[in-house]
Amino acid sequence: MANHVSALKRVRQTETRTEVNRANRSRVRTSLRALREALIKGDVPAAQTQYRETASALDKSVQKGVLHANTASRYKSRLNARLKALATAKA
Repeated sequence: MANHVSALKRVRQTETRTEVNRANRSRVRTSLRALREALIKGDVPAAQTQYRETASALDKSVQKGVLHANTASRYKSRLNARLKALATAKA
């Protein structure tokens, strides 16, 4: 265990940041799971609403440094393609 005051402070900071990052990552994963389930069910209006929430969660995770910008962009692109395919198939 750290003995210096500065090292003890760094330990506290790391624990706090870890909790924040874990909460943000969990929120993103939950949102992604909900969108994928809506897509599997074939519920277009629910999937469209969930897509907006998921895209927002992904963008916020990029701002907070939880995800890389390209990773979030890739997720949004693939999910939007699935959503559009579902919407055109239902129409």
